[in-house]
Amino acid sequence: MSRNQILMGVIVLALLILGGVAWYTLGDHDLGTGGGTSADTATPEDRTLGDPKAKIVAIEYAAPMCPHCAHMNETGFPILKRDYIDTGKVFYIFRVFPIGNADIAAEGLARCQPANNYFAFIDLLFRNQAKWDPENGITDVEGALTSMARIAGMPGDKALSCMKDQDTQKHTLAVAQDAATRYGISGVPTFVVNGEVLPSGAPWETVKAKLDSLLAGK
Repeated sequence: MSRNQILMGVIVLALLILGGVAWYTLGDHDLGTGGGTSADTATPEDRTLGDPKAKIVAIEYAAPMCPHCAHMNETGFPILKRDYIDTGKVFYIFRVFPIGNADIAAEGLARCQPANNYFAFIDLLFRNQAKWDPENGITDVEGALTSMARIAGMPGDKALSCMKDQDTQKHTLAVAQDAATRYGISGVPTFVVNGEVLPSGAPWETVKAKLDSLLAGK
């Protein structure tokens, strides 16, 4: 069974355990559309890069455990940042869509980083998946993630607290539920570009083609 096939079971199970708390978490900051366009706007909780007034809003749903997401991070994201985000063409929103409990813990650690270090820590996790991802045979995932946090300068006791922070856990699951309901997302990575959902697992070339088409006014 693929990760995509088991993904929704993981999310649904977690949401059933939490009951209606996830929807309450999103209640104060709706993830709906704004500005008269079909593109979603960022919430105060989102981690973003680029100019909010850019012509294109690109949301990436990804999971730290996801190998395809790690590949996108290594091959596509540097180009996306250099040629589209840093040049003011794209406003980028990154949202974690967990495929396992380790993703929720990892997002807890990432959100405990200073805001300007969030993406650097996500990059660290992607590039070191083999050292902490349970899919790679890691049995002490909590200890392995704590080691990742220490590399980023976080004390071990704080790392444990961040991984177990219930508010972050609830928010992460709320984002996942909203993504599944709003966009029908069931796998990662998935890009939503100006409101259009690209195929799950689409390669960078597909994302780039969509961005270039929009920039050309097509």
